[in-house]
Amino acid sequence: MSQPECKKERRAPITPEQRHKNMAAIRSKDTSIEVKLRKALWHHGYRYRKNYAKLPGRPDIALTKYKVAIFCDSEFFHGKDWYTVLRPRLRRGNNSEFWEKKILRNMERDSENNKRLLFLGWTVIRFWGEEIIRDTEKCVSVVEEVILEHKINEPTTSDYLLEE
Repeated sequence: MSQPECKKERRAPITPEQRHKNMAAIRSKDTSIEVKLRKALWHHGYRYRKNYAKLPGRPDIALTKYKVAIFCDSEFFHGKDWYTVLRPRLRRGNNSEFWEKKILRNMERDSENNKRLLFLGWTVIRFWGEEIIRDTEKCVSVVEEVILEHKINEPTTSDYLLEE
């Protein structure tokens, strides 16, 4: 008895109309990864601002008390593994010039916003979507470490009195 051949199942290519519908459904606020991380932070007792417009880049989550800006980045739109995986894959696909330009600009903007936030005295944390999905508690631990570091380094009233 011979074993049946295992063929890799290929999906039928989607129509331009279907692709348009899929892309139009992608949101910039309240994505599933943002909501998952926000719920975990709330459960741990942290209060925050969502999509805080007073800061450069409108962080997805801003812990104003500790000056921590958190971004929940999707792997595709923010260029995870850009040179090794994503860019070569895009170059084989449709409309590659558009997507390459768009993702490169997103990456530049992320870098610019990081610098502006650091200049304003904020700590920036960026999580990839798959990190949040795979291990939300680990992401919360990273945030807690940053907050603890902030508390340790925060000048107290007595520090100001010693300087005078």
